[in-house]
Amino acid sequence: MQTRRQLKRELSPSQAGSMALGCIIGFGCFVLPGDFLERSGPMGATVGIILGGIVVIIIARAYGVMVRNFTVAGAEFAYAYYAFGRYHAYVCGWFLAVGYISIVPLNATALTIMGRFLSPDLFTQGYLYSVAGFDVFFYEVLLASIPIVFIGYLNYKGIKAVGRVQVVMTVVLVGAVIVIGIGGLLSPTSTPENLHPLFPISQSPLSAILAMLAITPWLYVGFDTIPQAAEEFNFSPSRVSNLMVLAIVSGVLMYTTVVVATGMVFPWRELISSGYVWATGTTVSVSLGFVGVIFLVVAVSMAIFTGINGFYVATSRLLFSMARGKILPNWFVDVHPTYGTPHHAVIFTGLMSLLAPWFGRQVILWVIDMAALGTVFGYGYTCLAAYWLISQSPHCGSNRERWYALLGALLSMGCFVLLCVPGMPGFMAGPSWIALTIWAIVGVLFYLLRTKEYDRLSQNELDYLILGQEREKIILR
Repeated sequence: MQTRRQLKRELSPSQAGSMALGCIIGFGCFVLPGDFLERSGPMGATVGIILGGIVVIIIARAYGVMVRNFTVAGAEFAYAYYAFGRYHAYVCGWFLAVGYISIVPLNATALTIMGRFLSPDLFTQGYLYSVAGFDVFFYEVLLASIPIVFIGYLNYKGIKAVGRVQVVMTVVLVGAVIVIGIGGLLSPTSTPENLHPLFPISQSPLSAILAMLAITPWLYVGFDTIPQAAEEFNFSPSRVSNLMVLAIVSGVLMYTTVVVATGMVFPWRELISSGYVWATGTTVSVSLGFVGVIFLVVAVSMAIFTGINGFYVATSRLLFSMARGKILPNWFVDVHPTYGTPHHAVIFTGLMSLLAPWFGRQVILWVIDMAALGTVFGYGYTCLAAYWLISQSPHCGSNRERWYALLGALLSMGCFVLLCVPGMPGFMAGPSWIALTIWAIVGVLFYLLRTKEYDRLSQNELDYLILGQEREKIILR
């Protein structure tokens, strides 16, 4: 039996919960409300966000079952392996990896939107080239690179430092959102009439809600950073379900607060048609003035840093787990002798993230559409694995959890349909399909390079490397 590398148990409940909430919110809560309003209108966006939160809570219950029984790094990759075998595990891990990796630079490039809003003359200097109609400027690339390097350094130094910083930033983030919400409601120009019409005139209410619901996997991706770090818990895995639900509910409240605050200050259709660089920034500057802008800058900065921080953890632990299962090179499974981190996986995540801003934000957004599909893969595999686990070993979960898992699998399939079936409100754009095809081809080629080492391992060896135990012990314990 081969040697199995393991990570240190240093992550507390508050740190794990803060990591999930920080990832759920990210930059999108503050940068994208204008897009949400344009896509679905105030009521469509709000209902879609709430329904999406309910969907993800159901899915999170399946994650809670799996974490209780498999406290290992890798989460969805390990769960897919347990229920469906090595090949499904590779498919799940491969598509999830691009989703996680892309969210790190996407959060970082959100800083450039704030930079253009605050100082357009500075951050539109140093023009380099254009990609898909998006101009790339040197100072924007530099601004996006700073948090990637800084958070990468923290992750290299250890999960304890990462967790402590995450708690502080998340507390500041929540406080800033409360201030922004109160300011939007109390602004002299705020009125519920500004939220009319509640849905876009060009869409039916149902289509508007479904358009928002389709991006639910991306909105709430981040609650699963807790399972990714399960191997590093210094607390009982039985607490994970409550932590994830609390993070998701908090995320629902924060998303809806900022969307409503953005739509109430001006008539929302006028706000969207005016072509402002940053809709939320414009409304906050009106409702709270310069002080409000400071709070918004703090909120966006904390959201960006917490998102980068959490997805550094999730990406590096996924790569670490895949390498421990021999589907990625052994280089990724190396653990730092002092800090106890998968430092090579952290370095790789940082390098890939530093490359992304040079391709322009539009290209990253195409990848994000594809990343939403990758997270759906992860959700679906996890729910089906939880259903299979409880069906085979009833002592591993309750009958109610088994039905939650089945419902979560069906909901994941629904999100898949919204993203992949032509004519559906969330159907991915053509460039996203091209990016998905390229990533799939690269995945096939990479697998062919690794297949000999991966296939020659026995099931018992892979059980030990990926799950930390033989599956018979799970069934019989």
